[in-house]
Amino acid sequence: MNNSTIENATYDIISEFAKTIEMFGLSPLEARLFVYLYLQNQPKTLDDMSEALGKSKTSMSTGIRSLSDFNLVTLVWRKGVRKDLYEANNELFKSFMNNYVTKWINASNHQKDALEKIHHELKKLNIEEYPEITDNLTRIIDFHRQLESSFRRLQS
Repeated sequence: MNNSTIENATYDIISEFAKTIEMFGLSPLEARLFVYLYLQNQPKTLDDMSEALGKSKTSMSTGIRSLSDFNLVTLVWRKGVRKDLYEANNELFKSFMNNYVTKWINASNHQKDALEKIHHELKKLNIEEYPEITDNLTRIIDFHRQLESSFRRLQS
C-alpha cells in the first residue's frame, strides 16, 4: 500500500468515526480532533493537529479546550518538550456516556422546571374548566421525572 492509500483510509476512518462522536454533542471539528488523537500512538502538539486536520492552530486550541472541558483529552508532560502535548482519554465509552448522560439529565431537569413553572402559573389562573391541559401537563412533567430517573440509574 502506498502512502496516499493509507492517508485516504485514515481520513475515511476519522470522518466516519467522527460522525458517531458527533452524536454525543460535539461539533464536527471537535469530533474529528478527538478521533485523530484517539487513533494516535503518542501525544500530539497543536501544530501536529493543525497540520493533520488542515485547520488553523487557533481552531485546534479552541477544540482542545472544549474537549478538555469534557474530559476527553488530557495535557501530557514530557521531559525536554517545550510545547503542550495532548492525548485522547482512552476510557472512551465511560467518558462519552458520563458526558452524554449528564447532558440529558441537565436538559431534562431544565425542561421539567420550565413545565412546572407553567403548571404553577396555570393553577394561579384557576382553569378547572380545562382539566385536559393540566392533566397533559402533569403527564409531561412525570415523563421528564422518569427520564431523569432512568439516566441517573445509568450514571451509577
